[in-house]
Amino acid sequence: MSSHFFPRDEYYMRLALREAERALEHDDVPVGAVVVRDGEVIGAGHNERELRNDPTAHAEMLALREASHTVGSWRVLDAVMYVTLEPCAMCAGAVVLSRIPRVVFGTTDPKAGAAGSVVDLLNVPEFNHRPQVSGGLLAEDAANLLRAFFASRR
Repeated sequence: MSSHFFPRDEYYMRLALREAERALEHDDVPVGAVVVRDGEVIGAGHNERELRNDPTAHAEMLALREASHTVGSWRVLDAVMYVTLEPCAMCAGAVVLSRIPRVVFGTTDPKAGAAGSVVDLLNVPEFNHRPQVSGGLLAEDAANLLRAFFASRR
């Protein structure tokens, strides 16, 4: 994992943060994701686990589904996923399977992160695909959103 970012990365991460805020509308953990190809958002999502009563309704999964639909293929090539929280094992697995070449995330997840914090599923040499991963972009903004959400529940 690196902390190398490109000039437009912050713009797209801010879109992901806006998606995360949308999760608050239905009392869900504020995580957001956008998938971008050729400068265009082709998929977006925010956590909807509570809304859908679905443990797989993570922001990344919803954004990937939309992106796959947009491109007409399960392979989401030449794209970047921006997500406010380090992907979990399920989402990291979906990233590998979708062949997304690059993942940029905001804050780390020391309890369930699968892009280097707990495990590093995005860098398993035996997998047929390993995306480039950059973490820490607008990490404080993403972490503050999560902290405020959980503080309100205590």
